[in-house]
Amino acid sequence: MNPRLAAARALAAVLSGKASLNSSLPAQLDKVEERDRGLTQDLAFGTARWQPRLDLLAAQLLQKPFKAADADVQALLLVGLYQLFYSRMPAHAAIGETVGCADKLKKPWAKGLLNAVLRRAQREGEALLADMERDPVVRTAHPRWLQKSLKAFWPEQWEAICAANNAHPPMILRVNRRHHSRDAYLALLAEAGIGASACQYSRDGIVLAEACDVRGLPGFADGWVSVQDEAAQLSADLLELAPGQRVLDACCAPGGKTCHLLEAEPGLAHMVAIDLEAKRLTRVRENLERLKLDAELIACDARDTASWWDGKPFQRILLDAPCSATGVIRRHPDIKLTRQADDIPALATLQGELLDALWPTLEVGGMLLYATCSSLPTENTEVIDAFLARTPGARELDLATEAGLRQPHGRQLLAQEGGHDGFYYAKLIKIAASRG
Repeated sequence: MNPRLAAARALAAVLSGKASLNSSLPAQLDKVEERDRGLTQDLAFGTARWQPRLDLLAAQLLQKPFKAADADVQALLLVGLYQLFYSRMPAHAAIGETVGCADKLKKPWAKGLLNAVLRRAQREGEALLADMERDPVVRTAHPRWLQKSLKAFWPEQWEAICAANNAHPPMILRVNRRHHSRDAYLALLAEAGIGASACQYSRDGIVLAEACDVRGLPGFADGWVSVQDEAAQLSADLLELAPGQRVLDACCAPGGKTCHLLEAEPGLAHMVAIDLEAKRLTRVRENLERLKLDAELIACDARDTASWWDGKPFQRILLDAPCSATGVIRRHPDIKLTRQADDIPALATLQGELLDALWPTLEVGGMLLYATCSSLPTENTEVIDAFLARTPGARELDLATEAGLRQPHGRQLLAQEGGHDGFYYAKLIKIAASRG
C-alpha cells in the first residue's frame, strides 16, 4: 500500500472520532512495505501535529467542507498539505502520489478535487498561511480550546508550551540501577559511539543526542535500560520507597513506572499493579519479563476496591491518573484531534473519584503520589485542593525535586524542547483514618 494512503486511512479513523493513532496506525503499517513504514509514521504523526493549522488552510482552499462520510478524502488532503509544507518531498511527487491514492478510495470525484486544491496550495499556500498567522490557532497549531486554556493558565509560558508540543521529542532512557549506575551506562554508550548526556532531574535518566533503534542499545535485551521520559522517572524517588513495603501502582499501563519502582527498591514486600483493561496489562507483563521483575497484575476498575483489594493496607500508592495527556502532545500529536474542552471536567471528576476510592487502602502514615501527564491545573492542583478540603486525614508533603513550577498544591512540569514532557506531581500523607 502507498504510505500516503496508509497514513490517511489511519488519520481518517482519528478524524471520525473512532480511534487514536496508537490504535489505528499499526494495522495500516502492516499493509505497507517495510522500507516505507518510517515514512508512513512520519506522514501520520506529522499531519496530526500540524492538523489545526493545515485544517484552517484547507478551509481557505475548499469551496465547501467535506461531509462526514468523506473523512478519508479530508485526511488524504491533509497528508498532501503536510508534505508540501513540512516535508522535504518534492512538490510534484507530493501532489502526484497523493492524488494517485484517490483511486483506492473508490471516490472518482476526489481525484480532481485533490489535484486542484493541492496545486493551488503549492501556488498560494505560503501567502495564505502568512495572512492567517494572526490567528493563534494557525500560529501555534493548537485547537482553539486548548490554545485559550494554556494562555489562561500559563500567560507567560503558553507560547513556549505550544512550541515544545510541536517539536519532536527527545529519546530518553532510564538506567536500571540493579545493573549499572547512570555514569557506568553513559560510558557504555560512549564506547558504542552513541552520543548521550545525563538528564537534569532524574538520577536514572539519560537523553540521547539522536533517537536510535533500542536493539542497538547496550544490554537492552538483558534489561539494563528502558525508554522512559525524564518526568515520568521522578515518581520512583518521590515515593520514598523502603524495604518491606506493600506498594500499589494504580492505572499502571504500560508499566514503565511499575518497573522503575521495582528497580529502585528490590526489597519491596509486594507490588500490585492494576489497570482497567486486561489487554493493556499485556504490555506491562512484557516489560516485567524483559527486566526480570515481578508484580501482581490485576485488570479492574481501581475505584471498585471491593473487587480487587485484599484488605491489607499499602504503605505507598502511585496514582498516575487518567488525564487529558496535554503534557505529552509532542509524543501523541493526535491528542489535538481527539481531546475536546468538555473532556476536562469529566476527567477531573474521575481523578477525584480515584483518590477517594484508593485513600482507604492506604495505611496511616503511608504516602500517595498523585501524577498526571496533563498541563492543565483543572486536572492537577485543583483536584488536589478539592480532595484535601474533603479529606480531614490527608496532608500534603513537599516534593523533593526542583523540577517544574511550584503550584498551590504540588509541582507542574511543563514540556521542554529537548527535555522532559509535561507532568504534574503532588504527594499526600495519611495522618489519620477516615471517619466513617
